[in-house]
Amino acid sequence: MNISEMMAGENSSEWVLQGIEIDQMVDVPIDDDSDDETESIMSKSSNEILLKRSNQSVRKRNGVQGSVPRMGRMASGAARGLKSLRFLDRTITGKETDAWKSIERRFKQHAVDGRLSRDKFGTCIGMGAESKDFAGELYDALARRRKISAANGITLEELRIYWEDMTNHDIDSRLQIFFDMCDKNGDGKLSEDEVKEVIVLSASANKLANLKKQAAEYAALIMEELDPDHQGYIEMWQLETLLRGMVSSEENKQLAKKTQTLTRAMIPKKYRTPVSRFVSETTELIHENWRRIWVITLWLTVNLVLFVWKFNEYRHKGAFQVMGSCICFAKGAAETLKFNMALILLPVCRKTLTNLRSTFLSSLFPFDDNINFHKLVALAIAIGTFVHIIMHVSCDFPRLISCPQGKFMIILGSEFNYKQPNYVDLVKSIPGLTGILMIVIMTFSFTLALHSFRKNVIKLPWPFHHLAGFNSFWYAHHLLVLAYILLVIHGYFLLLTKDWHSKTTWMYLVVPVLFYASERASTIINEINHRVNIIKAIIYTGNVLALYISKPPGFKYKSGMYLFVKCPDISSFEWHPFSITSAPGDDYLSVHIRTLGDWTKELKNRFAQVCEPQSTQARRGSLVRMETKAHPNYEHSQAGYPRILIKGPYGAPAQNYKKYDILLLIGLGIGATPFISIIKDLLNHIKPNDLEDTKLMQDSMHSNSLGANKKCPERAYFYWVTREQGSFEWFKGVMDDIAEYDHNHVIEMHNYLTSVYEEGDARSALISMVQQLQHAKNGVDILSESRIRTHFARPNWKKVFSDLANTHQSSRIGVFYCGSPTLTKPIKKLCQEFSLNSSTRFNFHKENF
Repeated sequence: MNISEMMAGENSSEWVLQGIEIDQMVDVPIDDDSDDETESIMSKSSNEILLKRSNQSVRKRNGVQGSVPRMGRMASGAARGLKSLRFLDRTITGKETDAWKSIERRFKQHAVDGRLSRDKFGTCIGMGAESKDFAGELYDALARRRKISAANGITLEELRIYWEDMTNHDIDSRLQIFFDMCDKNGDGKLSEDEVKEVIVLSASANKLANLKKQAAEYAALIMEELDPDHQGYIEMWQLETLLRGMVSSEENKQLAKKTQTLTRAMIPKKYRTPVSRFVSETTELIHENWRRIWVITLWLTVNLVLFVWKFNEYRHKGAFQVMGSCICFAKGAAETLKFNMALILLPVCRKTLTNLRSTFLSSLFPFDDNINFHKLVALAIAIGTFVHIIMHVSCDFPRLISCPQGKFMIILGSEFNYKQPNYVDLVKSIPGLTGILMIVIMTFSFTLALHSFRKNVIKLPWPFHHLAGFNSFWYAHHLLVLAYILLVIHGYFLLLTKDWHSKTTWMYLVVPVLFYASERASTIINEINHRVNIIKAIIYTGNVLALYISKPPGFKYKSGMYLFVKCPDISSFEWHPFSITSAPGDDYLSVHIRTLGDWTKELKNRFAQVCEPQSTQARRGSLVRMETKAHPNYEHSQAGYPRILIKGPYGAPAQNYKKYDILLLIGLGIGATPFISIIKDLLNHIKPNDLEDTKLMQDSMHSNSLGANKKCPERAYFYWVTREQGSFEWFKGVMDDIAEYDHNHVIEMHNYLTSVYEEGDARSALISMVQQLQHAKNGVDILSESRIRTHFARPNWKKVFSDLANTHQSSRIGVFYCGSPTLTKPIKKLCQEFSLNSSTRFNFHKENF
């Protein structure tokens, strides 16, 4: 048996390993002088392979794989690149049987008279509706390959043949299928029009409308690269040459798994036994959450002390002889209720908390958790109210009514003017009526504050659909002003308490209510001073409105802070929070607003009326946007814009980013906005190149209270994940600034576009090729149109944290996240896991509004 036959009979995955072992490694110097030498080495190797390829015949389409000569195996890089080319998910996972069962089940659902049509092929094999055209071309290519007449559909047996071809482990077979998809006329050559058509199909499957428009340009780029002799076509071996540069994501995953296994094998001694691991995890948990723990412990202790104190007080009163322990429970719950009704106002005094963040108290109190603590106190209020009501209604009232009249007159007669009440009398009393009204208001407000109502998750039928959403939550919360008034009245007209100094409700509430009211009043008074002028407004694709506004005098803030915006033309009462995206040193303020709710949509529509489409002649292929037109008459231009008021700034977790050695910033979609200001602030330390600019920067930093002598993080990693290509337009300026000024690579930017299938999928293979060619030739990414390359699909977060832990050992890494709640728990869990199992400490922070 000769060598070729031996290789053909071996398992493909085993062969790849052999290819790696014999692949020759070349040491390449890093300095710039070696570029020509490196290029020469690579060119020589490439030319040798190309000569071998040119002597091979193009694969014939006779449907018999064994009759086709195998492509050369010398280049292990080519094998790795082709191994990642797949048509279905789970192609090389060892679960083909399970995958086929799913396909067989869908065949039975969509087949008509035992035949599956071309239109249903994509759905049957698990491709989404956006890949319908791509699946159709794959259907045709497989039919040509197997010489099957598929015009009227295919049978289950023929579908099985299709599936076996698509999941074939043989790298030549999968490349041939991909080539057949491109080569529609079957002549063994790809013309520019055929390449363009496949790019259009790939762009449609990956929801890349802008790439679809530029398909002709990128097809010409591929032809220019692979057809230097201008023959007007390319062959399969040339397509393989291009694929050689693609990295196999499957092998990366296997390598990551091996690394993780090796890491587990070297677990420190203190984590090896269950007991030692439990002790270590508990210690780490306490170390990470000690501020939360002591605040919650103090709060629970105060509630318990108040409950026990009031419980014991009523055990020694005459009412205990009539109503028993029920009155003690009711009064104990009422005491905690008064305390928590006062306390719940403090976490929403945003201005005060913002000022306290800059004091030593920030090291004792977790100010970032103010909203969570607010919700916790609200839960305690609900529990206290429930206990108070149940004890009165089900126990105290029946015992009071059924008490023998003689006993009642002796013990409680003076409290009720010597008239024993019935149930209606108790309900009609001032405490009874105010209590009922408070229950109604609090139940309504608390219900609309639930996540499902506030975020409009729940869909209510007409006419109740307006009860879901932020507006309903905002207005309902302001009804609690009435609840506080009723609470004071309720506490003043208590039935069993006559002395004014024993009626303590107002004592609990007076200081927090006045404090909160004064802060709100100060905000209302300052509204006149915080009316801003519109410098520029831009409406980007992706439903993002960018507002550039004047900075009010004395408006000082730190990167990561946010402000509230109100548009009186839309609503005189609604304020909405948005992250500040300008840097503290800028002479303007900017916010980026994603249009999601009714208010933001209306704001966008108001500005759309005064915006004009950007000139389409500016740059070919640029994303379309609308921008306000500059007017020579400034007052006239302001009159045309909607009125905008702001209040703030307010503190956020990201503002303390400077205390960490390394930053990991994670933003999902519009969640990148809190970190834009941080990136700009870091760039402001990089941009100045002369003494004059440095002096200006230091003065600017001093004026915005950041302090010029304060240390900055050594490195920042920014991961931005978005599902829309249009989102790159409003973020492009930041990416270009990073590429232009960050020569020392202080900021490492990673963009991920989730609408594109992961690298290795056949639907994104040609896009990956075009991306590499365009970036190598012009230094511009085809997706973001910036100089920073875009990755496909979603990040491997575990690998991200593992790399950071290995690169920055014994460092404090601040992890700041803003985005969908679904990713909060996984990211937080990874922070805890790697803090526990490595010398690097990850501190997790999530943006809350």
